[in-house]
Amino acid sequence: MFAKTLKGALCSLWGVFLLLGAGNSYADYAVNLVKGVTDISHKVYDLHMLIFWICVVACVLVFAVLIYSIFTHRKSKGAVPATFHESTTVEIIWTTIPFLVLVAMAVPATTTLLALEDTRDSDMSIQITGYQWKWKYDYLDEGISFFSVLTTPRDQIDGDAPKNDTYLMDVDNPVVVPINKKIRFLITSNDVIHSWWVPDLGWKQDAVPGFINDAWTELKEPGTYRGKCAELCGKDHGFMPIVLVAKTQEDYDAWVEEQKGAAAAAADASTQTLTMDELMAKGEAAYNTSCAACHQANGAGIPGVFPAIAGSAISTGDVAGHIDIVVNGKAGTAMQAFGEQLSAVDLAAIITYERNAFGNNAGDMVQPADVVAAK
Repeated sequence: MFAKTLKGALCSLWGVFLLLGAGNSYADYAVNLVKGVTDISHKVYDLHMLIFWICVVACVLVFAVLIYSIFTHRKSKGAVPATFHESTTVEIIWTTIPFLVLVAMAVPATTTLLALEDTRDSDMSIQITGYQWKWKYDYLDEGISFFSVLTTPRDQIDGDAPKNDTYLMDVDNPVVVPINKKIRFLITSNDVIHSWWVPDLGWKQDAVPGFINDAWTELKEPGTYRGKCAELCGKDHGFMPIVLVAKTQEDYDAWVEEQKGAAAAAADASTQTLTMDELMAKGEAAYNTSCAACHQANGAGIPGVFPAIAGSAISTGDVAGHIDIVVNGKAGTAMQAFGEQLSAVDLAAIITYERNAFGNNAGDMVQPADVVAAK
């Protein structure tokens, strides 16, 4: 019995020594926190390492005393159990020491937590809204709003093409921020619980329907930082990446003007009349980005979960009903309202594509003006 106990204790202690001796060799295995690129992420990392080393020291001391006691006071060496019942001195020692250790841990932990929660005096605010399965960004000070959607090619996801270095981590519209500005994020959700997480920022925050959580960051250097939804939020939880791009103030101002120009161009495009070929080409691309996750690239849907587009009553029936369900969604189902998510051009193209692809031969076209009228 003694041999088994001693062996177990030695194995545990050896495991601790292996971790201590591994040094940076474990960095490639991502077993530690990311140090990050912001001041607050450095504080979180330093706090983590402080608590870690306190725990390591406590573990080594406890195992050292345990192994010494087992080895020295075993029966074979003639050890006799002590007869005392209690010791006031011992009680004071083993109460005071842990108390002091906890205080030593609580002070830096509280300081860091207060810094994490301090969103006062921010220079700008961005509202982040989680959708299944995309993010929406509203720049409250700039009047800019857009959705950010995964752009990894479907053939990579299906295993028909080699995966690149940023597999499942590319989006069409990254969230762009200026450096040297305190940015407040207001985080919520439109449907289920999501979680906005960019490791380099040093924190993650849940996006809860009906509630607004906030967080902040301040980046010092331009760069691109990637993250993802960190809450299991449904079928395509793994296809909901985040890309944050930090720019100099000059480059950020130029980007803001580009976004405003693009919004104006999109508004002008809603008055265009497109040909069938143009609608089908745009519709296929937009369908594969926004609809194929549920209804499948071939329009077959997922039986019992998401209805098929091919041969469906919606896509072959009254065009007004088709526009309505795409623009306004269907309550009580997973069918979202895409009226605010996509442009009138994209919506018109998707509806036209669905009515004339996958064996559907409605033969009609939906123009952007029809979508605007339905809104």
